[in-house]
Amino acid sequence: MQDSQQNPAPELNQAEPAAAPHPETAPSLEEQLKKAELAAEEHHDAWLRARAEADNVRKRAQVEIANAHKYAIENFSSAVLAVKDSLEAALATENATTESLKSGVELTLKLLASVFDKFNICEIKALGEKFDPHRHQAITTVESESEPNTVISVMQKGYTLNDRVIRPALVVVGKPKQT
Repeated sequence: MQDSQQNPAPELNQAEPAAAPHPETAPSLEEQLKKAELAAEEHHDAWLRARAEADNVRKRAQVEIANAHKYAIENFSSAVLAVKDSLEAALATENATTESLKSGVELTLKLLASVFDKFNICEIKALGEKFDPHRHQAITTVESESEPNTVISVMQKGYTLNDRVIRPALVVVGKPKQT
């Protein structure tokens, strides 16, 4: 018994040091760290690619918008060229009679009217209408038998493009006669 009492702590002295890592958890943490670093790298790469793609889309959109503004009237321009060709042909005609010139101008006017119809350019009807400051521009007022604020004369026709006034009609507006 004494032997066992004299050396009771040899087992405690041979215990493993407390600072040594557990063999199963250390590689697992390292693997997790490597996986996390790889995932972070992949996410960063994907973010960089997405950012570059967004920049490219923005740049392409800017170019497309610039081209849309630059060439917006291309179709209209092509249609108006036919009117110009018709006028030039009329001027190039030798020995044209007044009747043939008038006929050519009428055909050219019809051609221009068809271009206006195609592109929704409409004449503002003003004569006899109530004065509308959004569609008419009054040049002067004159005494008239007609109802006050009625357009009695059109000096220059006005036009709309898709129901938006591009040029107001220049008009003379009636006012009541002074007694």
